[in-house]
Amino acid sequence: MSSPTRLQLLGHASFRITTPEGRIILLDPWLGSNPFVPEALREQARADVVLITHGHDDHLDPELPALLARTGARVVAPAPVRFFLIEQGVPSEQCEPMNVGGSVALPHLQLTMTVAHHAAHVDLPGGRTGYAHEGVGFVLRFSDGSVLYAAGDTALFGDMTLLAELYRPTVALLPIGDRYTMGPREAAHAARLLRVAHVVPFHYGTFPSLTGTAEQLRQHLDPGIAVHALQAGEELSLGELR
Repeated sequence: MSSPTRLQLLGHASFRITTPEGRIILLDPWLGSNPFVPEALREQARADVVLITHGHDDHLDPELPALLARTGARVVAPAPVRFFLIEQGVPSEQCEPMNVGGSVALPHLQLTMTVAHHAAHVDLPGGRTGYAHEGVGFVLRFSDGSVLYAAGDTALFGDMTLLAELYRPTVALLPIGDRYTMGPREAAHAARLLRVAHVVPFHYGTFPSLTGTAEQLRQHLDPGIAVHALQAGEELSLGELR
């Protein structure tokens, strides 16, 4: 009998998802140089799919090409980030091309790329930046019926109501740090628009400028919406949440 979908916070904005079939999905895996990831989790031996929401250096690990070469994982990213990875030597056939609004069927995963409102770039040698783009989010649908909306770094936007109508997410990963993304007040309203009963906050409590807290999120949320404030390394069984 298969296990329910499991979500593990690796640290800051990096997550590991294990599907009921045992496939491993890494979301924004900033690992090797991430001080918020426990030492034992920095080396991920397996990955089947890697999802990148945008190219900022706390989401796009410079060691990602080596991880992709070691694991053979498929990678999904905004087009400019995909082009950057190919220029870094990632084989084009390992990159899954898609764009905002599109969906793709991967083994044991239905994946949709969604809009996010977050100006982004890729850091280049010599202090330069390039590959300007907007961040994205993802909707992941699993065989146990759980539907995860990973918002990525984003502002609040009204079309989250459309995501609720179309995909009916059961759990939402929402940034709450403020300054660069939604804060707790905006994330609470996002949860209302998405009509989810479960929220996993991320991108907070790490850098000093990220001042939003899980307790502030709880204060702004409607009764009946659960906040799962995972610590680095902690897991949550998504398939058991309804």
